Amino acid sequence: MIPLKSLVEGLDPILHERGRLAIVSALAAAPQLTFVELRDALEMTVGNLSVHLQKLEEKGFVAIEKEFVGRRPRTNCQLTEAGRKAFTQYLDRLEAIVKQGRG
Repeated sequence: MIPLKSLVEGLDPILHERGRLAIVSALAAAPQLTFVELRDALEMTVGNLSVHLQKLEEKGFVAIEKEFVGRRPRTNCQLTEAGRKAFTQYLDRLEAIVKQGRG
C-alpha cells in the first residue's frame, strides 16, 4: 500500500488545478472541442480559458489548432496522447486516495 501522503503529493499539479482539470475532463469526453464550446461548457472567461489552455499546451497535454472557417477564426482543442495518459494516471491516483480513505 502506497502511503497516503505519497499519493497526494504525486497528483500532477498541472492537472490538479480546478480550471485545468475541468478542461482536460471535457476534452477527454470528446475527440475535439472548439475554444467557444469549452468556454461555454465550463463557463470560463476568455482570458482564464486562454491561460489554462496555454499551460496545458506547454506541458504537451493539449493540442491547439487555429483555422479559418469562411472569414471567421476557429480554435480547435484536443487532448494529446500524453494528456490522455496523464489524465488517466491522475484519475488512478485519485481512486487510490479514495480507496484508502474508505478503508
